[in-house]
Amino acid sequence: MTDIGTPTLYLVAGKMAAGKSTLTARLAKDRQAVLLDADKLQSTLWPDEIHTLEDYREKWPRLCAAVGPIVIDILKSGISVVLDFPGNTKGQRAWMLGLAKTAGAPHKLYFIDIPDEICKERLAMRNASGDHAYAPTEAQFDQFTAFFTPPSEAEGLTIIHVEGDKQA
Repeated sequence: MTDIGTPTLYLVAGKMAAGKSTLTARLAKDRQAVLLDADKLQSTLWPDEIHTLEDYREKWPRLCAAVGPIVIDILKSGISVVLDFPGNTKGQRAWMLGLAKTAGAPHKLYFIDIPDEICKERLAMRNASGDHAYAPTEAQFDQFTAFFTPPSEAEGLTIIHVEGDKQA
């Protein structure tokens, strides 16, 4: 999977527990890229403060405002960036695409397409392990998933479709 060369912004879309963090960790390693993880950043900046969709909506713009210029600077310096940020709405993806455009860098969005039932099973296992920075409930999964919109090339995105456990 080695693809080192032109500084590229690697993005992910997929429901909670679809495997975005697993994929982004591998992408960062294989591409010798900087990995920025939204869950880790949010749990450090706002520990135990994000419980609802409204909490998330309040904090998300602040996180993007802080991280965006850093992503652009890293790309412009010649290093690829992997954003473990959910590209799960058109607005989130537009922000991410704007970063790539501002930096003059290409992008690749990996869309992990997994049914809700599998995501919920994985979420329960992930929460039980205690290894993940964010441990949403099944009710929170349902709340956030209601706003999930699959990515489309009409958004100007270069999409790599990942089905099930097949990771790029």
